[in-house]
Amino acid sequence: MSIADQQKPPPGELYLDHVSHFVADLDAAAQLLEALGFRVTPLSVQQVGGAPVGASNRCVMLEEGYIEILAPTLDTPHAQRMRAEMARYAGVHLACFGAPDAKAEHRRLAAHGFSPQPLVDLAREVEGGNTVRFKVARPAPEAMPEGRVQIVQQMTPEHIWLPGHLAHTNGVKSLRALYVVAQDVPDAVARWARFSALFPNGNILESDRGRVIFLTQEGLSGLLGDAPSPPALAGYALGCQDAAGFANRCSAAGLAVRKTAHGYAVSLPPSLGGTWVLT
Repeated sequence: MSIADQQKPPPGELYLDHVSHFVADLDAAAQLLEALGFRVTPLSVQQVGGAPVGASNRCVMLEEGYIEILAPTLDTPHAQRMRAEMARYAGVHLACFGAPDAKAEHRRLAAHGFSPQPLVDLAREVEGGNTVRFKVARPAPEAMPEGRVQIVQQMTPEHIWLPGHLAHTNGVKSLRALYVVAQDVPDAVARWARFSALFPNGNILESDRGRVIFLTQEGLSGLLGDAPSPPALAGYALGCQDAAGFANRCSAAGLAVRKTAHGYAVSLPPSLGGTWVLT
């Protein structure tokens, strides 16, 4: 099975699909990522029904999941909301689970009180003349106050999980975990468990690929070195071939790095925002 095919969960499974940094300058964010050994995809404009939604992105494709950098580009309601979220803190504002059937997930979210918005057929043109397509189930914004928490069905992973996009020089292979900062951790865990249909284990939700870890701001600040005020998405863990080696590379680039019980915590500059945990 190809790496692209592995991004489609089999029936009954759920993956941690991707996380998104909302950024003011796509080029500045991409330059930082490239300086740290990532291959970043070219600029792509997001569309719904053939019309721009007001945002453009570039991505870091991994063998398991991916990282998106997303910037508002027009004065649409979508872009206006992005700018408002960016004003609160710099970093990760979107987390997406991957499922085999977005329509079924949309029905399930409705049945569990998440008042989902209409199912979205999202598309964006990529190099080679191909169109990447997704189906996305999104709850009402107030239902998940930590950020844009969504469920995606990857329709055409073969158009973006390309060998050239995976040729990173830093040994990073996977998106392993998401860190959520909450005022009331048990309440947040229970709500996310209903959203994802995952069973909690203390303060952790374990999907079939990737986990979500919930802590207070104090707890996350002690772990990551910094964390935004709750509710928020504070950062994420990356699976590396050589975590210590990549941590040294980040440190040499001037990023603050500290060893923690979870791995090496890397504080990212405002051009990207948030925190990596290298494992």
